[in-house]
Amino acid sequence: MRKHLETYKPAAPAHVHLLLAAIMWSAVGAGLLLFGVRWAGAGHLPAQWLLVGLAGVVGALKARYVLRRTALRMIQRIGERGDGRCIGGFLSVRSWLLVVVMTTMGRLVRGSDLPRAVVGLIYVTIGAALLLASGYVWQARRRHRAQS
Repeated sequence: MRKHLETYKPAAPAHVHLLLAAIMWSAVGAGLLLFGVRWAGAGHLPAQWLLVGLAGVVGALKARYVLRRTALRMIQRIGERGDGRCIGGFLSVRSWLLVVVMTTMGRLVRGSDLPRAVVGLIYVTIGAALLLASGYVWQARRRHRAQS
């Protein structure tokens, strides 16, 4: 059975795994950022835009001091696994579980009684962090392609 699974698994080289990870982080980050800006800045008051900017700064700090380490661990893991690994393995099982938890939390926050503007600020913070941290993965992919 295991040999059969190995024969038909969708395998890809490491640079494709890095590409998928970079696209995922970028797309989710951009989506959260766009919805967050729309919701948090809906009133178009200067104070709201100041809060949106502050949320973006907090997101940038989170990207640098929290998600950077996560991205570097993921990049290292992909590199150590090498080419020909299952395409869904660009994230570890633990990371996929975290994606499910974060998605669930996002839905709960969006469905809560929190004002849309507050939810927007949370989304701006997380979206900015993911989008900025995706840059580490894009850089790793470029380096990997240059070495190939």
